[in-house]
Amino acid sequence: MINKINQCRSCGDKGIHKFFDMGAQPFANALLADPENAERRYPLELSWCENCRLVQLNHTADPKELFSNYVWVTGTSSTAQTHANMFCEETLLRAQSFDNGSYVLELASNDGTFLKPFMAKGVKVLGVDPAENVVQMARREGVRTHCGFFGDDLANELLKEHGPARVVIARNVLPHVANLSDFVRGMRSVMADDGLAVIEAHYGAIIQRQLHYDSIYHEHLCYFTLESISTLLHNHDLEIFDISKSPISGGSLIIFARKAGRQASMAVERLLTHEAEAGVNELGSWENFSADSQAHKKLTMNILENQLDSGARIIGYGASARSSTLLNFCGIGAQHLSVIADQNLMKQKLYTAGSHIPISSPEEVMKTNPDTVFILAWNFLQEIKGILSDRFGFGGRLIVPFPGNPSVISGKGK
Repeated sequence: MINKINQCRSCGDKGIHKFFDMGAQPFANALLADPENAERRYPLELSWCENCRLVQLNHTADPKELFSNYVWVTGTSSTAQTHANMFCEETLLRAQSFDNGSYVLELASNDGTFLKPFMAKGVKVLGVDPAENVVQMARREGVRTHCGFFGDDLANELLKEHGPARVVIARNVLPHVANLSDFVRGMRSVMADDGLAVIEAHYGAIIQRQLHYDSIYHEHLCYFTLESISTLLHNHDLEIFDISKSPISGGSLIIFARKAGRQASMAVERLLTHEAEAGVNELGSWENFSADSQAHKKLTMNILENQLDSGARIIGYGASARSSTLLNFCGIGAQHLSVIADQNLMKQKLYTAGSHIPISSPEEVMKTNPDTVFILAWNFLQEIKGILSDRFGFGGRLIVPFPGNPSVISGKGK
């Protein structure tokens, strides 16, 4: 089930303008047990709000269909695990001191990877996630986790049961939320009066500048810049006072906010100024992004077809959600990539949505002795390059689709 919006998800304004149509695509994580199985495709279109300038999808899918059984597990990535430790340190630097009743609440906590560093420091934690399968994983690892969709109602339940949270974390979740007001209101409700909100999201300016159109899929309803997320939070009496950068998703923004007024750091002011000077939030810039993405598609297909014409055996690496958009938008299928390697056990022996490419373990895939590896999960390039080189002795060619235009590099060394 999918519904078209008629007003902005953030401010409610009806002045939304469509600028990018990526065609009808299946849900990115709707992997198939059999490539002959019927699958549904839904519109994938982007619009821009003339009032708050938020970029957003035109259609909303049923969140229960998207998130109740999830196949992305944070702990499978060593990059994410390393970032989790740094994220914890940065958060604690900005948080007030913890007493015995204080705790860290993470919304959409997945398998608990980002709560474990807090636990290691003796800080109490609570996770919330709607996917029963990953909630069970977290609980087996000793991470206290509530199964459910977060919003203002659940926030009030948690407040009654656990008291106010000293820190509320929302990593890679706000862009997934259809009812932004309900979610942000819930964050504010469950926070202590002197508490800290920490939000991490892929950064719209990087998506625009580096052509990350593969980050656009039905789970990601919104594509925030600092200006558009500042407006959203300000409308719910939360003020951003500091920011930091994240390596996740090819470049994300970490935002620190509080209830009480506090002067913004120079980093916040500089980034807002940069967005204004670069025209990041202008409709024309996003229209250019759409045109450049179409050109990128042609370049990518030229590279693939030239490799195939030369007799290369090509496999993919990383059956990520973002790879689904890339494969379907470009029209890449099993005739281009014979198989895709992925370390996630839940994805192996399945087929990609729409493109119907088999997914297998890296060990099985590398037995085919490929000449070229298409790095679909390019945001983990260095991690994957190390695996290919160290574990399998691969020294062939790598196709790297992003950032910017696609390129072919050597797989030798790190």
